[in-house]
Amino acid sequence: MTSSNFQASIGTPAMHELVIDGIRQVYHIAGEGPVCLVHAGGPGFHWGYMRMPLLEKSMTVIYLEAVGTGNSDNLPDGDYTMPKYAYFAHKVAEHIGAHQPFFLGHSHGGFVGLQYALDYPDELGGLILYSSAPCMNQDLGMEQVQQLEIFTQRWADLPEAQDAKQAWMDMITGKAQDREAILKVLGRLMPAFFGNYWKLSEGFNEWQASLDFSVDPNRKPYMWDVRDTLETIQTRTLILVGEYDFNCGPRWAKEMDEKIPASQLVMFEQGGHMNHVEMPQEFVKAVIDFVSQASK
Repeated sequence: MTSSNFQASIGTPAMHELVIDGIRQVYHIAGEGPVCLVHAGGPGFHWGYMRMPLLEKSMTVIYLEAVGTGNSDNLPDGDYTMPKYAYFAHKVAEHIGAHQPFFLGHSHGGFVGLQYALDYPDELGGLILYSSAPCMNQDLGMEQVQQLEIFTQRWADLPEAQDAKQAWMDMITGKAQDREAILKVLGRLMPAFFGNYWKLSEGFNEWQASLDFSVDPNRKPYMWDVRDTLETIQTRTLILVGEYDFNCGPRWAKEMDEKIPASQLVMFEQGGHMNHVEMPQEFVKAVIDFVSQASK
């Protein structure tokens, strides 16, 4: 399914860079097997939270540092559109010589994946939309607020859950503007990202401590909606969602599954927005099963 002109590293992901139209694009390679581009969410989350060692045992994983994030350059005009994100990801695929790679996008990264499939319709071996949605607009925002209310009702006796809702409001109303402020808000919001934050494994604290976020003060506001064009996507698509994901939950997963012709939906029972962390074995199994089917 794939061919390439590079040797992937096994173990610590190897950092690489490519200059695209004068912009530095950084990416990291780990594992072996079919190539899978991984695009983190945000926009602004650093790639490391998406590290999936279990997946690297079966795939060559290309972790992208999206433009405007981490070691990659900011866009001088601050015009971060979904077609631009898809363009940079596609240029990385071309550069490494990946033929029909898979694309796994988390949250905002899934928005990029949808745009990639629309803009480059025959060039992906498979699309994996992980805790994502087909729009980034007021509809998504209203659904997020409604689902956060349900989250606080589920954990009504826990003050951390109530504060997570307030943290989200602080985020969307612009009270957190710089990196340090956003990281503090994310720390308060963290319980809402999981099906059961209070039962996470011991390694979670290390994972949370490694979270980082980039802020480009020149980033322009941007709205996006591809619900009317989902039927045109012919790429085989796997849609992954947690039952309790407040951010990009089952409503959106079901809509994408209904409209994308060659799609399948896997819902993680009692899962949240970060199933690769909360239930990594089940998550990777779903991805590998899909890749095996798509590669036949």
